[in-house]
Amino acid sequence: MAQAHPNISENRPVIRQLDDAAINRIAAGEVVERPASAVKELVENAIDAGATRVAIDIADGGKTLIRVTDDGCGIAAEDLPLALSRHATSKIDGSDLLNIHTFGFRGEALPSLGAVGRLTITSRVPGGEAASVHVAGGRIEAVKPAALRAGTVVELRDLFFATPARLKFMRTDRAEAQAISDTVKRLAMAEPAVTFTLRDVSGGGEGRVTFRADRENGDLFDALHARLARVIGREFAENALQIDATREGIRLYGYAALPTYSRGAAVAQYLFVNGRPVRDKMLTGALRAAYFDFLSRDRHPAAALFIDCDPTLVDVNVHPAKSEVRFRDPGVARGLIVSALRHALAEAGHRASSTVANATLGAMRPEPAQPAPARVYQMDRPSPAARKVAYQAQAPGFAELSQDYSGSIVEPASVPETPVEDLPLGAARGQVHENYIIAQTADGMVIVDQHAAHERLVYERLKNQMAENGVAAQALLIPEIVELSDSDCARLMHVADDLTKLGLTIEPFGGGAVAVRETPAILGEVDARAMILDILDELADQGESQMVQARIEAILSRVACHGSVRSGRRMRAEEMNALLREMEATPHSGQCNHGRPTYVELKLSDIERLFGRS
Repeated sequence: MAQAHPNISENRPVIRQLDDAAINRIAAGEVVERPASAVKELVENAIDAGATRVAIDIADGGKTLIRVTDDGCGIAAEDLPLALSRHATSKIDGSDLLNIHTFGFRGEALPSLGAVGRLTITSRVPGGEAASVHVAGGRIEAVKPAALRAGTVVELRDLFFATPARLKFMRTDRAEAQAISDTVKRLAMAEPAVTFTLRDVSGGGEGRVTFRADRENGDLFDALHARLARVIGREFAENALQIDATREGIRLYGYAALPTYSRGAAVAQYLFVNGRPVRDKMLTGALRAAYFDFLSRDRHPAAALFIDCDPTLVDVNVHPAKSEVRFRDPGVARGLIVSALRHALAEAGHRASSTVANATLGAMRPEPAQPAPARVYQMDRPSPAARKVAYQAQAPGFAELSQDYSGSIVEPASVPETPVEDLPLGAARGQVHENYIIAQTADGMVIVDQHAAHERLVYERLKNQMAENGVAAQALLIPEIVELSDSDCARLMHVADDLTKLGLTIEPFGGGAVAVRETPAILGEVDARAMILDILDELADQGESQMVQARIEAILSRVACHGSVRSGRRMRAEEMNALLREMEATPHSGQCNHGRPTYVELKLSDIERLFGRS
């Protein structure tokens, strides 16, 4: 006797129309994942309403209270019930979903929040009376008169009380509060002309302000630079390069940090499309590709980049949370990011981040074992002429002492004709421990790692030669056939021309197979099948592959390492000065092939503070 299928009932299932409360609770699972999602939706509504001030109050990580107050245009009393209906919005008329100019447009946030929490909206339009409406668990009460000067106050209490199972997936209050802070900071970066205040009122009372960003004035870049300094930090602002480039109707602007100001994780990467904070794999991949040759794999660039384009060129209606976008031509956006950032990094020349000097000064300051003695006031600094006479008087004794040190001091053969203040890296004054060049600048000194600096110079020279002459390809005596699926074969052949430029030539071989006919000569003998599979993995994960280029440049980096000035070699004064001049003329010479700094610059004022002279 045949056994009945356990998933098939004898009674035919009946199709039912879910009620609005159930629909809203289901929708809330997509729109409101956690308290930070609720804050994001409410603050975006405030910005869309034209608010210039937005205040956010939270309690217990947003689980028990989220209150957003703004000075926007408000909601009329007769429209309050409609605002709590699904797919009711003032942002669009529904005729064109590809021409969206606002943060919100789906009309899902407020009804979703009212379905899973206790939501109260109080609002007043100019010239009208304030009114309030309350909804709890999807049940809407009648509109009542209220007291409010202007704008809107949205108060959400007991988030997910109507869906208790969701509360089990909430993290600690501290973690949820941190997620809310990160959300508010991203929106603050997108809107420098708006004042944001985030306050934690857990436990009652006035609470404490955890984040505040006042409205910034000035042009686009001045306001954005000031806002980024407040949100990300002043160190980022000091070490960031201005980006402004346009291609085929898409504009990229913002700030990207120097390679020597990198992070151990991708926590300082902020991307915006038409002012909307997004987390897009294609855009983050382009950012990584732009810094590909300047950072080791365990370091990540820091950047705040904004893409502005015609709304019809990008689809933001991909996910209810609106954190993902889809470009009509993603290759243009990706190419713009890579080329603009690489151009800015090249223009930065030998510049290294200021944090390198700060870390050096910090390392030089010993921990006081006992209370610092009373300050000893020094006499005023002598004039340049007086210092010159003093140095000449001390020269014989110093020359005798220098012979006893492991790092001898090599006097320059001649003083450079160019004034020292006109040389960014100054004039070489000596070499210590046969590895570090000491140079004097107009207002301080520079310490150069001779091996790391020369390694970068040789590496850049090799790359330029490869760019001019191309990558030499080595033909295989017998082409290697690699069996692939039809989809993998199509994906690989889509980038076949790019691989050919790198010396890897592939051709279709019928079905899903490809024939590898040439490999990059510089790599020597390679496992072609393993290389093809690795390339496919990168294409599937990131949408593009840099593996072949990475392996080629790794070889060039090793060649540069072996062909550069070694640590332990004594250099003549003219060699040291020649190295400094070449660093000044070579882009990216401020960091070695792994993103570490090649030199440290110390200002004279900082050095004097080390010795208590200031």
